[in-house]
Formats: sequence, structure tokens, C-alpha cells
Amino acid sequence: MPGGMLVRGDGDDNNLHHNHETAATSSAGPMIKIDVAYGSAQHQLFVPSHSTVGELKKQIAEQTGLEPEKQRVLFRGKEKEDDVHLSSAGMKDKSKILVLENPTSKVKKVEEMANIEEKVEESIARKESKVEEIKETEEMSKAFAAVARVRKEVDKISERVAAIEVAVNSGTKIAAEEFDVSAELLMRELLKLDGIEAEGEAKLQRKAEVGVVRRVQGFHETLDKLKARNSNPFHDSNKAASVTTKWETFDSGMGGSTAPPPQPMSSSTKVTEEWEKFD
Repeated sequence: MPGGMLVRGDGDDNNLHHNHETAATSSAGPMIKIDVAYGSAQHQLFVPSHSTVGELKKQIAEQTGLEPEKQRVLFRGKEKEDDVHLSSAGMKDKSKILVLENPTSKVKKVEEMANIEEKVEESIARKESKVEEIKETEEMSKAFAAVARVRKEVDKISERVAAIEVAVNSGTKIAAEEFDVSAELLMRELLKLDGIEAEGEAKLQRKAEVGVVRRVQGFHETLDKLKARNSNPFHDSNKAASVTTKWETFDSGMGGSTAPPPQPMSSSTKVTEEWEKFD
């Protein structure tokens, strides 16, 4: 152009881009297609021919998700090291490689999974243990409450037994049913106490309730004695031996203020007139 100005044609941009690609290709080699088999999957990668196996592994990782350090790249049945160039290894366009997972990485993965499972099992065991503790605590609370109810009922029955004892001692005639009902109530409380299901420390609570059982047994013995006295008011030897020294006077005119005349001795009575002699 006049004045020395240079004018670039429309096709020069494409030529410039092509020149850059050519320069890049010349530094890393031409692009080649590598067919990758990993498990049941097939992948196609386009890499510079002068790339190393290590660089190839990075692109494989992007496609498969398998980290480079866990990969084993096999070409023609032999494993290739990371620092080997593809061209030096004989790989060219449309070459096929097999990618396997490193056994050591599998072992490590298995160990990691085992650790995870162990932690999960420990967590579950802790939760189950906590649930058992809560369950045991609830059972203990129920047992304590049940024993407390039995103790309260026994206290009520003890008041009933005490009232019966006062009445019998005062000479009041008590119906036999009162003794039987009280004994039956005591027996029911013993059955309730025996039916309480307790675990863990609740067993200690039941052992502590031996005193309740002894109380009930004592009330049974008291009721038996009172019942016997109630059915036979003169069973008491002291009362049976008591003697009235005054003669009773009746309004009907029977009897008098003087003692009755002496009765003649029976023929079976033997009288000894001689005094016994003592050494």
C-alpha cells in the first residue's frame, strides 16, 4: 500500500490461529487419540504425543474419577511408569490402554471402609447402650413406684389390724370376717410385691423390702392370736383364775347377804384325823 501501510486480508486470522496451533503442536507433539478401557466403560482421550504417562493419568482421572496415584496404566500387557513419554512407550494415535485400580489403593480403601464401618458400629452400640440405660432406668422407676404403693397399702392395713387389737383387748366381740378380710388384704400385697419385675439396681430395692414382708408376716401372726382370743374370751388364764370376793345381791330375792350353808361331804371324801409327823 502506498505510504508503507500493511493490510491483512480476511483469511489472515485463521492462518494466525493455525500457526499458534502448529507452534504448540511442535513443542508437545501432534495430538493423538488414546482409547481407554476402565472396567466396563470405554473412554477416548486426545493428548499430545509427547505427554508423559503421568500427564495421561490426570486426564484419565477427569474421565473416570479414579485418582492418578490409584491408577495402573497397562499398554500391550505391561504397566507404564509415570515419567515415561507416550511416544517412548510406543503409544500412537488410536492406541488402546487398560486402566486398573492399584491393589494397594484397594487395600487402603477397604481399610478406610472398615474403619468407617467400625465407627458406625461403635456409634450404633453407644446408641443401643444409651437406649438400654434409659429403658433400665424406666423399669427401675416403675419398680420403685410399685414397691412404694405396696408399702403404703401395708401401712393402711396395719392401722386396721391395730384397731382390731384395741377392740379385742377391750373385750369387744369382733366378727370373724374382719380377721379373714384383713389377712386376705395382707396376702394380696405380698403377691403384688412378688410380682414386681425389677432389673439391675431395682433388685437391691426389692431386697430392701424384706422389712415389708416381715411386717406382713407379723400382722398375720397378730391376727391369728386376736382371732383365737376373740372366739374364746376366757382363754386368758389370768382372767379365768380371777375370783369375786363379794356376794352378788339380786333384786329377785334369790340369795342373801350370808353365805350358803356348808354342803355335806361326799362319801368319797376321806378325812384324816391324825396329824402328820415330820422328822
